[in-house]
Order: sequence, then C-alpha cells, then structure tokens
Amino acid sequence: MYVRTADGEQVVGSWQAGTPEEALAYFERKYEGLVVEIGLLEKRVKTTDLSAKDAQTAIDHIREQVDAHHVVGDLAALRIRLDKLVETVDKRREERKQQRAKQSDEARHSKEALVVEAEELAQSDQWRAAGERLRALVDTWKGLPRLDRKSDDELWHRFSHARSAFSKRRKAHFAQLDAQREEARKTKERLVSEAESLSGSTDWGPTAARYRELMSEWKAAGRAQREHEDDLWNRFRGAQDIFFAARSSVFAERDVEQAENLKLKEALAGEAEKLLPIGDLKGARAAFRSINERWEAIGHVPRDARPRVEGRMQAVERALQDAEESEWRRTNPEARARAEGLTGQLQAAVDKLRGQVEQARIQGNHAKADKLERELEGRQALLDQALNGLREFGG
Repeated sequence: MYVRTADGEQVVGSWQAGTPEEALAYFERKYEGLVVEIGLLEKRVKTTDLSAKDAQTAIDHIREQVDAHHVVGDLAALRIRLDKLVETVDKRREERKQQRAKQSDEARHSKEALVVEAEELAQSDQWRAAGERLRALVDTWKGLPRLDRKSDDELWHRFSHARSAFSKRRKAHFAQLDAQREEARKTKERLVSEAESLSGSTDWGPTAARYRELMSEWKAAGRAQREHEDDLWNRFRGAQDIFFAARSSVFAERDVEQAENLKLKEALAGEAEKLLPIGDLKGARAAFRSINERWEAIGHVPRDARPRVEGRMQAVERALQDAEESEWRRTNPEARARAEGLTGQLQAAVDKLRGQVEQARIQGNHAKADKLERELEGRQALLDQALNGLREFGG
C-alpha cells in the first residue's frame, strides 16, 4: 500500500488479511484518527491552560506518526495544521512569558511596597495595630509569586529585619511597662493599707482631706497589672466608702440637731430684738444677759445660717453698748471736760489749716494748698464728730 506525497509515493504498509479495498479503508481510518487527534489538540491549545511544553510534546508525537506514512490521506494538510499549531503554541509561549514577566514586575513592586510599609511600621508605637498590620503583610507576602532568588532574598531580608526591629522595640516597651505597673502596684498597695487604716477614723476633717490626697496619689501612680488593678481599687474605694458613710451618718444626725438649735436661737434673737428701741437701759441689760445665757447653752447651728442669726443678736448688743456709752457720757463730768477740750483743740487746728490754705493759694503754691486742704478735710471730720459727741452731754 502506497500514499502519494510531495516527495513522491511513500510506502504505507502491507495488507494480507483481505481485499485491497479493505486495506485502503483500514489505512484511511488510521488517517482519520490522526485528523481527530490533531483536532482535539487544537481545541486543547485554544480552550485550556495546556502548557507550551506539553503541547509541543503532543505535536511532536503526532508529527512522528505523520512522517511515518502509516496512513492514507492528505499528509501535507496534516503537516500544515501541525505547523500552524506550533505557531499558536509559540505565540502562547511568548504571551505567557510576557505575562510572567508582568506578574513578576507587579510582584516586585508589591513586595517593595510591603517592605517600605513594614519599615515604617517598625518605628510605630501603636503596638497592637502595627502588630496586626505586620501579620497581615506576612499573609500578603506569602500570596505573591516568588521573584528571582537574589531579589526575593534581598527584599525578604529587609521585610524580616523590619518585623524583628518592631518586635524588639515592642518587647522592650512592654518590659518597661511591666516594671512601671509593678511599681504602681507597690505604691497602690501602700495607699490601700493607709486608706484601710483610716476607714474607722472619726477625725472627720483631717481624714477627709487625707483621703483626697490619697486619691491624687492614686491617680498619679498609674495603672498596675490588670489582675491586681481592680482588686486594689475595690479595696481602696471600699475603705473610703466606710469612712464617708460613717461621716455622713454623723453629719446627718448633727444636721438635725443643728436645725433644732437654729430654731431655738432664732426665737431668742426675736426675743432680744423686742428690747429695741432701748428705753429702760438697766432692765434691757438684764433681759439681754438672760437671753445671752440661754443662747450660749444652745449648741451649734448650720454654718450657712450662723452669720444671719448671730448678726441679729450682735445688732441688739451693739444697740445696748451705744446706749451705755451715751448714758456714761451724759453722767461723766470728766468725759464732758475732755470732750470740750478736744473740740477746742480741733477747732483751733481747723482754723489754722484754713488760714494756711488761703495763704498758699495767695502765694500760688497750689500743690501745697491741695495737700493742706486734704488735711483740713480730715480735721474737719474729726471736729464734726467731737461736736456731735459734745451735744450728747447737752452742750
């Protein structure tokens, strides 16, 4: 059996099992098999991710069968299809090469960006956020394609060094923080001990002031370790609560007592005010003395009410004193003589100063005149007071 080719007739093979027609049909079927095989390979190359290497191996295998001439059909057409398939595979190989180069370039840029970000994060003090971000960067790195060994190793070295630097700084920070928290724990243990020792005190003012100082020291001490902080705070606060609850109870009782005292003193103040205006000085004095003794026997009143109620009593007391002074002046000849002498001296001084003022004005010394006038005003005021006092003696 022969097949015609461009190079002439080629021996296909021999057939001894039947007629020539059967032999031709057999070798034609073998040809059709190659056609189907080439068609399937073309489809795989176009529609699947068959590698160029595997595709070329398949092409070479089919080409060997075509070149062996063990079929009957258009072998030249098969070779043309195989050549086109080789062109397609070569084109695909070049495309994939360019794609790999592009992916490698993108991966390089991505890894360089990861390295730059990791180096920036290595200087961060946001320990939790930066640590989480660095872990995320590692996952991103693992998902990127490898570069050439040298480039990949260099970038990885920088990336790893940044992570190590951050870890070292974070470890040093938390070691220092642990030391600070341990110191805070010791300080707060001391503050708790003092707070608990003061919880039973009844020295209300100084103890309350000390508790405020302890609170300021507590805030300045910083936080202790989490497992100690809450327990220490509960003890510290509990000690304060015991003290202030006891103080509040005592103060509540005192407030009730002082409110009753205030009612009593307001009644006495009203009784004292009925002595005004003073007519019978001796009787008013005795009555006020009795009221004052009862006043002193009553305890404290609320602090905010004290000036008001005490002011009412003091006003009556001043009125009594004024009345006593007036009575003394009216009945004391020596005091009258002293008042007359003082009045005369002041009048002479006023007259003298008035003359000095006029003289200074005439001389044009206005500064001296102004100074003398101020002195004159003071002496005149004293003279007016002395004259009022003298009138009380009936003069």
